[in-house]
Amino acid sequence: MISWIRKKIKRFINYIWRLFLNGLLTILPIALTVAIFKVTITFIISWLEPLRKVVPPYLDIPYGEVIAAILLTFLIGTILKVFVLRSIINFIEHLLTKLPLVRPVYTGFKQLIKAFSGKDKITFKKVVLVEFPRKEMFSIGFLTSELDPKLSPSQDTSYYNIFIPTTPNPTSGYFIILPEKDIHIINITRQEAMALIISAGIIQPETESCSLDN
Repeated sequence: MISWIRKKIKRFINYIWRLFLNGLLTILPIALTVAIFKVTITFIISWLEPLRKVVPPYLDIPYGEVIAAILLTFLIGTILKVFVLRSIINFIEHLLTKLPLVRPVYTGFKQLIKAFSGKDKITFKKVVLVEFPRKEMFSIGFLTSELDPKLSPSQDTSYYNIFIPTTPNPTSGYFIILPEKDIHIINITRQEAMALIISAGIIQPETESCSLDN
């Protein structure tokens, strides 16, 4: 009789636990998504707070600084397209590239953003699959260029520079150098690769392998 009661209690506890896990696994992704967006929006609003000073009093509406930032961005885009502000921006960029400490940071970020935008057809030449950070563990990366032979550890083998983005923030990552034999190129676009990396594998493109010579 006692063992029967214990079994019933154990089954009831297991049932309650499964209900709790089902609820947790359903709510947790939603809660984490909301939390991330809340933190991001809060940061953006605090960052744009100075714009509230330029919003007219009669337009003092909730999140007016965000609306002002959007309108200002559209305005700058229009001016760049129509007027001569592009030359001013080019002058500022030229000035930044002349400053010793600022130049590597600015040019690095600019090239990285340009590569991610899809406009740069050269920086991220191919999407690759490599064993990283250890054997039998693979990572998606981008072949950026061939290593200068003067820096190569062996003159008999071609080495390539590989950038491996991190998930979910692809603007940071790892720079590694691999010989040609250790690089497996996959036939997907850079946009598909970025979607795969940012989503942690949730968004799956159709892949076809190809050789390094393609």
